[in-house]
Amino acid sequence: MRFLIQMLIRTCIETVYLTGIIILVGMLLGIMRNYTIKNFARSFGMKSIMITGFIGVPVHEMSHAIFAAIFGHKITAVKLLQKPDENGVMGYVEHSYNQNSIYQQVGNFFIGTAPIFGGILSVVALMRFMIPRAYDEFISILKVNSHVTVINKAVAVHIFSMYKVLIKNIFSTANFHNIYFYMFLFIAICICSHISLSYADIRGASGGLITIFLVLLMFNVVGWTKYLSIENIVKYNVLITVFLSLAVLLSAITFLISLVLTVIKH
Repeated sequence: MRFLIQMLIRTCIETVYLTGIIILVGMLLGIMRNYTIKNFARSFGMKSIMITGFIGVPVHEMSHAIFAAIFGHKITAVKLLQKPDENGVMGYVEHSYNQNSIYQQVGNFFIGTAPIFGGILSVVALMRFMIPRAYDEFISILKVNSHVTVINKAVAVHIFSMYKVLIKNIFSTANFHNIYFYMFLFIAICICSHISLSYADIRGASGGLITIFLVLLMFNVVGWTKYLSIENIVKYNVLITVFLSLAVLLSAITFLISLVLTVIKH
């Protein structure tokens, strides 16, 4: 009985380590997204949702579709963009899967949270071609953090200082004289305005979360834990935090821009 309790506690902790940061950031992005949309609507009316949605919603839905394909789900319907319906839905991806497949069940979590990663990868790709210096700084942060195996104050301070440099590179004086910077900013705002998860996304991801917990529990019970070492878990969390932090940063910038526009308008 004690062994089972220990395994359950250990599995709960591992599940939080593997998915907690994604869930937490997803909730934070959702809060910022709601306020951003409200601010844009106050400044420019509800039509502003379609302006940002013209780019942001297809990226959101394509992220779902790509991850659904990766995890072997059958895609039955895709709508990349539409006028908001009575529930405010501007796009959707319908898919089915084999409920006897653990891989496909685990995929539900990643399919549900896919817009976060699809959105941020799209923004990183834009940085590569439109503001390459900022892209180089982001890749530098990624490389440095790939070697982190212990989280302490010195590491946290160093990572924070690198993000300060990244922000300076994004909003450098040279960029304000670069037409591509304004194109990047507009597209990034559109993407980040729709990067958060809908209720349907969260509901779909929750089923995969339960399967992840059960798979980890099985690994712990049979002793397959070599890939779940503290070092590997720290590396995973640090690397995924790099991407998620960029999503939070850009979403926060989008929110601040919407707030400034609201103040100017009113």
